[in-house]
Amino acid sequence: MINFKEMCKPYEKEALNTLQRDVQINSVYDPKTITKDMPYGKGVHDCFEFLKKIALKDGFNVDLCDGHCIEISCGEGEKLIGIFAHQDVVPVTPGWKHDPFSGYIDENENRMYSRGTSDDKGPGIAAYFALKALKDNGLVKDYRVKLVFGGDEERGSSCLEYYFGTLKKEDPTYGFTPDADFPLIYGEKGIVNYKYSGNLPLNNVISIKAGTVFNVVIDSAIVKVEQPEKLENYLIEHKEINYKRLSNDEFEFIGKAAHGSTPELGFNSGVQALDVLGKVYNNPSLSLLAKEYEKPNGENMNARYWSKDMGETTYNVGVISYENGKFEMVVNFRHPETCNPDEAVEKVQKVSPLPVYVMSKSPYLYYNPETTEFIKELYKVYVEETGDTVHKPMAIGGGTYAKEAKNTIAFGSCFPGKVDHIHEIDEKIDLEDFFNSIPIYAHAIYALGNLK
Repeated sequence: MINFKEMCKPYEKEALNTLQRDVQINSVYDPKTITKDMPYGKGVHDCFEFLKKIALKDGFNVDLCDGHCIEISCGEGEKLIGIFAHQDVVPVTPGWKHDPFSGYIDENENRMYSRGTSDDKGPGIAAYFALKALKDNGLVKDYRVKLVFGGDEERGSSCLEYYFGTLKKEDPTYGFTPDADFPLIYGEKGIVNYKYSGNLPLNNVISIKAGTVFNVVIDSAIVKVEQPEKLENYLIEHKEINYKRLSNDEFEFIGKAAHGSTPELGFNSGVQALDVLGKVYNNPSLSLLAKEYEKPNGENMNARYWSKDMGETTYNVGVISYENGKFEMVVNFRHPETCNPDEAVEKVQKVSPLPVYVMSKSPYLYYNPETTEFIKELYKVYVEETGDTVHKPMAIGGGTYAKEAKNTIAFGSCFPGKVDHIHEIDEKIDLEDFFNSIPIYAHAIYALGNLK
């Protein structure tokens, strides 16, 4: 019997060094540096080049996929095991205790802090060294493995759409994405991104700038107003509101970021700003929107749905902008299998002060964990490597690459009970978890490759 922990132990130091160098590359989508060969900007491109150099040195085959993904592969045989991770990261907001692109290691906490440590560079690098350990030990036999790092997962996974749709890459026999939680994810909510857009004259409001991406709870909302003293007096009276006065006519409402799939864990300062501006300057449209999204489950719009496996709907207000009379607000809506998303959006439109436009749709994902053989095998691997029989496979609100690749589910790498602050300030990975995930992924690749 193979001892995967013992086999992977010698790779830990190199894996840690590789992750630290990887997270030091700022790979936020950058439209200013886009070219034909860099469709997501220089940062993502630099990450791909960094990985290419390492993979070629280690004897893997490499395909840069026209700059949309990097495919690292090895092995021979009919069966193909796919692993799908990503190198792009969400933007950072101020307030980090360490430089978010430093790869800072706190030796007392045994953690690395940086954007991407957990989402998803850390898990991806762990999967890479798992595959390297298997290859070096001659354990990739009679099957092939492709480890694919995408460059646009955070904005909707156009990278894998290009990989499978345009390049016509082969579907995996079995696959996993290390971009969620252990033990494993057998179901993911459907996701719809929609926006309010149109002319909306607002009394005394000059501009609103809130949020950066749709799938993060707004933690900073900057408003510029006429009659600023009127707003200041209201804020002084309501001491529970966290704000800063930036200039004579500009104020910042301060909230708490969280992943768009769990808006209840954050505090949306954008929605709060709408509520306050509506009350102070008598703007009923803003008050209406604030009331509708006061509860992120859709209850106030009569658009709440629920299921036993996937839980309830979530509506995350991710971006709000207002300038020269034009108002836009983007909502990241996630729903269980019991919800008809078109029906839900119709309900939203009925109570909206502006037209609502659907930007993108992604259906829900569901595999029966009791009858799907490769899922049963992955859970068996997790139990054998961890000894944990308490935590069971689950369904989540987050959306992963599993929706873009056939025969694929999310498998790790966040361990039960851990909070790695993905999409938040001070994102981190515990080094113990990082090292422990390598043998789990090595065992998983080997088990799937040899699954009858």
